[in-house]
Amino acid sequence: MKTTPASRELFRVQPVAAGCLVTLALMAGGAHAQQAQTEPERQAAEKAATDKTLETVTVTGIRRGIEAAISVKKNSDSIVEAISAEDIGKLPDVSIAESIARLPGLSAQRVAGRAQVISVRGLSPDFATTLLNGRELVSTGDNRSVEFDQYPSELLSGVTIYKTPDAGLVGQGLSGTIDLLTVRPLNFSNRVVTLNARGQHNSLGKAADSSANGNRLSASYIDQFADRTIGVSLGVAHQETPVQEDQVGLYEPWAVNARPGVPTGTFVSDGIKALRRTGKSTRDAVMGTVEFRPTKNWTSVIDGFWTKAKQEDTANQFEMNLQYNGNSPCSPACNWTSTTVNDNQTQTGGTITNVVPLIRGMYNKREDKIVATGWNNKLKFDNGISVMADVNYSRATRNELNLENNTQLTASQNLLDTAKLAFASGGFSQITPTLDYSNPANLFLRGTVYGSGYGKVPSVKDELTGFKLVTNIPSPAMTSALFSDFDIGLNYADRSKKKRQPEGNIDVGAQGATTIASDLQYSPVNLGFAGLGTIPAWNVPAAVARYMVFNPSDTANYLISKAWDVEEKTTTAFFKGNIDTTTFGIPMRGNVGLQVVSVKQSSHSNYYDGTAPAGQQVKPIDDGKTVTDFLPSLNLAWSLGNDQTVRLGLAKQVARPKVDQLRSALDFGVDNATGKPGASGGNAKLDPWRANALDLSYEKYFGNKAYVSAAGYYKDLRSYIYTQSFDSYDFSKFVAGYVPPKTCGVGGASQCPPVLTTGTYSAPYNGSGGKLQGLELTASLPLNLITPALNGFGIIASASFNHSNISVKDPESASSVGSGNIALPGLSKQVYNLTAYYERDGFEARISQRKRSDFIGEIGNFNGARTLRYVVGESIVDAQIGYNFTEGSLKGLGLLAQVNNLTNEAYRTYAVTKDRPLEYIKWGRTFLIGATYKF
Repeated sequence: MKTTPASRELFRVQPVAAGCLVTLALMAGGAHAQQAQTEPERQAAEKAATDKTLETVTVTGIRRGIEAAISVKKNSDSIVEAISAEDIGKLPDVSIAESIARLPGLSAQRVAGRAQVISVRGLSPDFATTLLNGRELVSTGDNRSVEFDQYPSELLSGVTIYKTPDAGLVGQGLSGTIDLLTVRPLNFSNRVVTLNARGQHNSLGKAADSSANGNRLSASYIDQFADRTIGVSLGVAHQETPVQEDQVGLYEPWAVNARPGVPTGTFVSDGIKALRRTGKSTRDAVMGTVEFRPTKNWTSVIDGFWTKAKQEDTANQFEMNLQYNGNSPCSPACNWTSTTVNDNQTQTGGTITNVVPLIRGMYNKREDKIVATGWNNKLKFDNGISVMADVNYSRATRNELNLENNTQLTASQNLLDTAKLAFASGGFSQITPTLDYSNPANLFLRGTVYGSGYGKVPSVKDELTGFKLVTNIPSPAMTSALFSDFDIGLNYADRSKKKRQPEGNIDVGAQGATTIASDLQYSPVNLGFAGLGTIPAWNVPAAVARYMVFNPSDTANYLISKAWDVEEKTTTAFFKGNIDTTTFGIPMRGNVGLQVVSVKQSSHSNYYDGTAPAGQQVKPIDDGKTVTDFLPSLNLAWSLGNDQTVRLGLAKQVARPKVDQLRSALDFGVDNATGKPGASGGNAKLDPWRANALDLSYEKYFGNKAYVSAAGYYKDLRSYIYTQSFDSYDFSKFVAGYVPPKTCGVGGASQCPPVLTTGTYSAPYNGSGGKLQGLELTASLPLNLITPALNGFGIIASASFNHSNISVKDPESASSVGSGNIALPGLSKQVYNLTAYYERDGFEARISQRKRSDFIGEIGNFNGARTLRYVVGESIVDAQIGYNFTEGSLKGLGLLAQVNNLTNEAYRTYAVTKDRPLEYIKWGRTFLIGATYKF
């Protein structure tokens, strides 16, 4: 049988539970016993995928992967999507996230030019969970969503996405559950060795000290020993990817503010920057599995995954504040002339005087490490009972270093400039200054209008230890007409996540203002795309070390709340009945069950109390609670004639709050004039997101070669988490012992009032939800089904249409998305995917497009926090051509040429309306050429 998600509180169980019971009652009336299934569906689907992927010799290449994925979907009890490798070490895309994003109802958000995070069915990545071989994964991000580019596609045999839940799937998400699969060596009939090598080139070309070239190398080894009782698989992958980026960005918010020379009532931005980002990303990964099967009744598997990723890049940047030149507002005034304004009252350009541009170096280094390991044992007894025990551990760490250098013309006074600006919404905005900023000998590292520099050293550690025990029991005679067997299980997971973020000013050293020496200078970068010429680029860390002082700290009053610990101890018990019967003469399979999830959530942090005596101002704060949800689920699949399947899913589902929302950390203070306390921060007492879900799917198969399907879903989100202000929050424990100042008011003329015990706390709270529904249409067809003349040609196409009446407020992102209600983050109303391919006589070609409409995405801002942006919908096109030798001395060799982002699609964000741009970014095309050898 299969596995997937479910959710809810006891007092809300009735509607879905009742639906499950009514459906089962109808089934029982016409039930006839079928052959019992003793293998859990997830393992059966995994083995089917591997068999198709790696042992079928009559079907190869693209068709092999497609047919294996169709087999997984067809044989599932749940509504799933699947990807299977065309061959060992050869998933169809460079990134596993790109492959996932091509599936119906799924979409990706690009980060640094790479598909990195995945949205399932219009919900943000935090609503989905990711597993590795059925075990929940930790994340190097601040929250739960996995960054998929850390998992090399070369080391995965496939991916299964569960869109409907079942009681046996632990760690499930509300929108879906993504299970990454590695190979099981005893599923192979013989030894397999595969070597891959690819070179790559970025079309933006080299700049500063960074090359435009990279490479991808991998090797996989699979073998069996001791009469096929022991199997071993080992895979290694190495990647070096150039970081090249052109960007123009405008300050947020766009707001109606009075500016000299700008018509009253016009929306304006207060700053603009243009940059060329250069650098390199490297990733090394190792996957290993040892499988031991001494008898047909006992299988023991130990598997492990390790990856280390490092990215270093520098934004070589021209930046200019349009309302601050050392004084705010500008003095002398920043006057606009030749101002242009569109019909939406948005400024589109003009010439501004008395501005002070900077040339900045913004350096970022990030190092991520992930280790995940598990030991799984399955025992089958002669009485038909089987037991599965699994222990697992995973850990993720992230360490960053963010440094900035600021330079200005002249060593002392601010040198004022005049610049012509043209703000563009569909291209790069243009900047034309009057002064020359290309000569590093004229640029001084000094206390500029933005200071001399700032730095941060964020770090994250995420650890998870888990244990799972499942017993499968054959159905007794009294229930065998309906159920083939039952699963009873218990899972325990202990997860902790910690974040620290020391930071501080980077000050000029004792030597004072200075130019940066030639030995630290790189080749200048060209900002001609933004209307500028070349600007200097330099070694930022070396300049900090030679000329500056940086002592990051986490003890300053404004930094105390940026450090937090969150821990979750989750106990999950479940019961699942696996259905194998007929209803009114129609074969039916599926499952019904209940999952009970109890989470003890807690957080430890500190807060700064400015009202306390010196030396006693940093105080601990611990908070938390236990949350229990009862999650019934039902999955049914009716096998109609002519290879047709109808599926129904009913479930209660939950998604845990974001980890940083559960922090107890807060910023606290008392208004002396009123005595009213106030604070902002996290909420360790949050309940999860909860939903009732209904899924219905129709699928028509043509063996394992092709299928068409139509699936509809409906989710009633009973709760949602919003940042809100609670005006009657009890601050008693914070103000105990507080003594108000003796005098208040102008000149200290009045008595300060006593402190109040209640005030306003702004934090994430549970609020009302809403409805989310959608339709997904899919076709996977080899065109020789239409006519033999099209033998070798095929298409895979899907269209997803999503709608929600949920609107939320995010005060923390008001500067970019506004202070009013916004649409559901992550929701694109339309998502389209199309792949056309040709494969015959060793030759293969493929072109793919993934397209999504506008959505609200989540990005990291300079403060190290997550913020929302309106993101313009995009269309990404990739193309690939190759040839595989199937005979002769070159048998086993495959050649490949590939282009990713063929049209050099831009990444665009905006503030509320598209004529108010924020970022316009191009990451270039990526060209790859390489070879695969299998023996």
